[in-house]
Amino acid sequence: MSLDIYSEHVRILRNVRGFTLVEVLVSLGIVSVALLAGIRATDNLVSNSQRLTDVLLGQICAENQLIKVRLSKSMPDVGSSAFSCEQGGRLFPGTMIVTATPNPSFRRVDSLIKDGDSVLIKLSTVVGRF
Repeated sequence: MSLDIYSEHVRILRNVRGFTLVEVLVSLGIVSVALLAGIRATDNLVSNSQRLTDVLLGQICAENQLIKVRLSKSMPDVGSSAFSCEQGGRLFPGTMIVTATPNPSFRRVDSLIKDGDSVLIKLSTVVGRF
């Protein structure tokens, strides 16, 4: 009787088919492409998040410079000046550019925050004679 069980077991094992090597390799290729796409999407999300954080912190710096000009209660001199601002543990270099307008009672003030060689954000306002 045990010989019948053994031969039945062998017959069942012969009927069971597994995956071929080609099928396994194709499925591994598909999984690797999907994982690479997921990694790339995650990398893009992280870099966009960092860029958004930099722009937000740069905007705070630019607004602070324009508020300083408004609070000084004096007409700023025409020209440009460099400044630096620390926000969120980072130091942002910037430039404030004051230009004359057709009306001598007003001046245009631009605050540029840079990230390396490129301009991260630029805010502008008009300041009048107080």
